[in-house]
Amino acid sequence: MQTEKALNRNEIKRMALSGLITAVVAALSQVSFPLPSGVPVTLQTFGVALAGYILGWKWGAISMLLYIALGAVGVPVFAGFRGGVASLVGLTGGFIIGFVLMAALCGVKPALENKKAEAALEIVSGLLGIAACHIPGVLWFSYLSGNTVAVSFLKVSLPYILKDAASVASAWFLVRFIRKTGALKGL
Repeated sequence: MQTEKALNRNEIKRMALSGLITAVVAALSQVSFPLPSGVPVTLQTFGVALAGYILGWKWGAISMLLYIALGAVGVPVFAGFRGGVASLVGLTGGFIIGFVLMAALCGVKPALENKKAEAALEIVSGLLGIAACHIPGVLWFSYLSGNTVAVSFLKVSLPYILKDAASVASAWFLVRFIRKTGALKGL
């Protein structure tokens, strides 16, 4: 009975944090610098990585699905205070959909005896999350723009990879620090 209450309490925490992190991603989306390609530089990937690292693969992905659903119904949560289905079918739509995969991959938590190997796998999962976000983003951009996949990669992926890797690493370090304080106990 006691562990059932603790499980329910942890699930309630995850639900609440999922909503909070969705709001954080929406806020970070507004830190946006437009580029000629039509794909702005934002801090979204930092928030998406936070979602995964804090909530785990399942709830991290759920929080990004919530983010997408809010945007799809018109809440201006996407970069540049945009919302609506047009954002999802526009040039950045593939990246937005890729956020679900990225959060899920950042949320992979290997339980290893060797903590250094565990940390390395968490970082590698985060970097794979960037790829899982960029691949649909590049393919969708290529489809809509009529550019080849290679040209699309050069326009809308390559210039962002270093920033996105720094975002994932920063989110990972921040969550490691927060976990040491005990603030995320039970998650």
